[in-house]
Amino acid sequence: MKPSLTRRAFAGSLTAGLLGAQPQDRPNILWITCEDIGPHLGCYGDAYATTPHLDRLAARSLRYLNAWSTAPVCAPARTTIISGLYPPATGSEHMRSMTRLPEGFRMYPCSLRDAGYYATNNSKEDYNLEHTGQVWDESSNKAHWRSRKPGQPFFAIFNFTITHESQIRTRPHKAVHDPARAPLPAYHPDTPEVRQDWAQYYDNITTMDGQAAEILKQLEEDGLAGDTIVFFYGDHGSGMPRSKRWPYNSGLRVPLLVHVPEKWRRLAPPGYRPGGTTDRLAGFIDLAPTVLSLAGIRPPAHMQGHAFCGRFTAPEQPFAYGFRGRMDERLDMVRSVRDKRYLYIRNYMPHKIYGQYLNYMFQTPTTRVWRQLYDEGKLQPPQTYFWETKPPEELYDLTNDPDEVRNLAGDPKMRPVLERLRKAEYEQAVRIRDIGFLPEDEIHARSKDSTPYEMGRQFPVERVVRTAQAAASLSARETPAMVRALADADSAVRYWGAMGLLMRGGDGLLAGRAALEKALQDPAPSVRIAAAEALGRYGSEADAARVLTVLMELAPLDRNGLYVSIRALNAIDALGERASPVRDAVGRLPRKAEGVPQRLSDYVPRLIERITST
Repeated sequence: MKPSLTRRAFAGSLTAGLLGAQPQDRPNILWITCEDIGPHLGCYGDAYATTPHLDRLAARSLRYLNAWSTAPVCAPARTTIISGLYPPATGSEHMRSMTRLPEGFRMYPCSLRDAGYYATNNSKEDYNLEHTGQVWDESSNKAHWRSRKPGQPFFAIFNFTITHESQIRTRPHKAVHDPARAPLPAYHPDTPEVRQDWAQYYDNITTMDGQAAEILKQLEEDGLAGDTIVFFYGDHGSGMPRSKRWPYNSGLRVPLLVHVPEKWRRLAPPGYRPGGTTDRLAGFIDLAPTVLSLAGIRPPAHMQGHAFCGRFTAPEQPFAYGFRGRMDERLDMVRSVRDKRYLYIRNYMPHKIYGQYLNYMFQTPTTRVWRQLYDEGKLQPPQTYFWETKPPEELYDLTNDPDEVRNLAGDPKMRPVLERLRKAEYEQAVRIRDIGFLPEDEIHARSKDSTPYEMGRQFPVERVVRTAQAAASLSARETPAMVRALADADSAVRYWGAMGLLMRGGDGLLAGRAALEKALQDPAPSVRIAAAEALGRYGSEADAARVLTVLMELAPLDRNGLYVSIRALNAIDALGERASPVRDAVGRLPRKAEGVPQRLSDYVPRLIERITST
């Protein structure tokens, strides 16, 4: 298969894009970033926040009111930025994963370095994509613009981790912000643990505010402030449960400040005014083309975002898009889209509860006490929703319901809005060739001779997406179509047929038993697993005993690979007490295997531990 863009063609487009500019004719660019925060800064009107330094930066910057991180968790969010591509188009949407780009699709710092920039990253990467040659001049906790050659323009990232989810739960911690005054979202219960976590979250933001100030001070000390365009942003929403990992506005909206000094004002965003605001929808998908545009480099045609400032500023787009895939060891699939007022969410696995047990998430005190109160029957809606199964579609009015707890998808008056955003979600999937609609093992199997992105140009995306939408609709009218899908020539269509029957529970089994029985012999592991789970959960005890044999054949990591093993173990876990006959055997399964990337090595052991401890 031919690569979409050869190195020679890419180099030619880069040379043409430089427009004759010399290195000294381009600005320095500084990105100050932090982890796991929403727009909880004083400059965004948060009266509980204490962020004097960033507030001062905002007073001389443009403040974005509708900035989205694209993904609600770090690795796919950072993958979006470094590639300028939606991770569902490159097979890198999952937390975490590892795929590769087509030849000639380079990470944006490579283009900056070709143009004469000294490019540094201090220091987190966490990409779900293999490096494309030398990406950074230096990427470490020592990386700094001060190591560049005299007169060389720089692009530098400084990333602060004090605000990360893991730091919210670090104990002991003496609260600086008064927990009694902490603003709580409507979906969180009001308990001392929850208030402590929220107060500590704000304490950490204040610490980060001081760290950001130190970098800005260094810029001033070096006499570079007047030559440097400065961005500040967070890498996705807050690290609190139901923000992080979820493609709600609370999980995707981030602060974004852009300061352009007078010398480079011609490169500023449209309508730029120091201390001003813009409601333009800007996402992480736009950051790579934007930084290239600021450097005078025309963004390559394959990038899927739109520059919002610089020489190649693009028109504003009507929608921003988000997604959720596998989160660590747990499977899920969600797509979201928003305009300036409304958020639409499509849940492609509505049979799963929002708050699936996730080892890392359950280390946060808020998560544990929230689940405990739900199990004890002490919560009322909307605090109960997170522990219950999802509706197929959600629609929220972000103006009147900023906590996103009043689902308007069933409101007849909102039908035009629902249909408009639903259409945008489908068109996005087709436009980017969303291979997240394939089971993860198939992403890798189908692309073994090329890359996931290139493979995505070939698979029948419209048919697969339409089948997935019908499956996740839970509509009884679509049940016969699910049975027919199990006879399709494409394994992804068969997978969604099996998933559609599984998601319909007993009714799905009643309508499709014969097709599900046949699917236990399907050549595609993902189809066999979905069929086995449907029969095991909703069939007889004898059915459960029979399908456990199928699932145990697919569960060993060393024989079936990581992605099949994860899927089979999730299915076994979903069987609950019906899986008790194999718990001892699950405990003896291998926890390691050759070829499993280190960044994914904890997921199978976590599932084994969970299954054997329940």
